[in-house]
Amino acid sequence: MSENPSQPSTDLTHTDDSGSVQMVDVGSKPDSKRRAVATGTIRLSESTVDAIEADELGKGDVLATARIGAIGAVKHTWETIPLCHQIPITNVETDFHVADDRIDLDVAVETTGKTGCEMEALVGVTTGLNVVWDMAKAAEKDDAGQYPETAIENVRVVEKTKTPKPTDE
Repeated sequence: MSENPSQPSTDLTHTDDSGSVQMVDVGSKPDSKRRAVATGTIRLSESTVDAIEADELGKGDVLATARIGAIGAVKHTWETIPLCHQIPITNVETDFHVADDRIDLDVAVETTGKTGCEMEALVGVTTGLNVVWDMAKAAEKDDAGQYPETAIENVRVVEKTKTPKPTDE
């Protein structure tokens, strides 16, 4: 591992000495409380955002459905990301922020375990935003059936915390 925490490690944890892909062994790590928050944005036309807020798209409550999709995706991250551990999810929070031309989604994931939950938060955000796109796509298509302005952007982890291990006295 790198001695300087600001420098990336030169040890690749997902490969063995021969270069073969492997899952990281976290078995000897102590359990700790962990939290990760990811965020992302879907850009939409103002008329689509207005229709979502007024529940006028005809497919149902877009944000409620996106919330369910995000939570479900968090719980199944280990099935879609190779080498990702199945972790005990203790809490998921979703928060939508609606603006004139976009919807932002924050997903916070909490666990108590041996590895972090950043991937779960990221998968929750991308799936939640994809659900919004799916439910709003008819309103977003142009005359040629394309999506010239619709975009999912700025998906990133904005917070990662881990309860420090107790120190030996």
